[in-house]
Amino acid sequence: MSLQAPKFFAELCLPFPDSTVVGTTYYATPVAGAPLRLRIDFSRTIHADTYGGLRLAVVHPDRGEIDAVALDFVDHGTFQRRDEARNTLVNSKQYGTFTAYRRPGKPPWEGAVTTGLRDAIEQYTAVWFPGAWADPAPPRTAGRTAHRTPAPPAARSGGRAR
Repeated sequence: MSLQAPKFFAELCLPFPDSTVVGTTYYATPVAGAPLRLRIDFSRTIHADTYGGLRLAVVHPDRGEIDAVALDFVDHGTFQRRDEARNTLVNSKQYGTFTAYRRPGKPPWEGAVTTGLRDAIEQYTAVWFPGAWADPAPPRTAGRTAHRTPAPPAARSGGRAR
């Protein structure tokens, strides 16, 4: 079964222009010209075809994997709303996970809220790839520009100031 990984990673709205998804793995070069790469995989659980989070890794082309971290869906509230709506028990294998099997026409990760994951990815990559998440400068618009006008001189009064 397909996990529809490109759609999942697109939903994360990661800001890396030099990126691709191969199979179920996301690869990116967050800083152009830098040797370090970012790899994101789905992390499996002990149950077959069940995924419980993402695994981020910083990879060097010559030295291999330098650092890695697991981001659990439960820790980042990814499926909290879905699980509450379905009354999924906390200790069940369905809680905070998704399986490769899905309803026709729906992604296997239906109901995911990826905001917490995206924030965690941003924090992690900010350490290894400084500036990769910097917001681009807003475009300048043509037209009038603001000019400072000098303030009128303060008038002195004969009384004492309190």
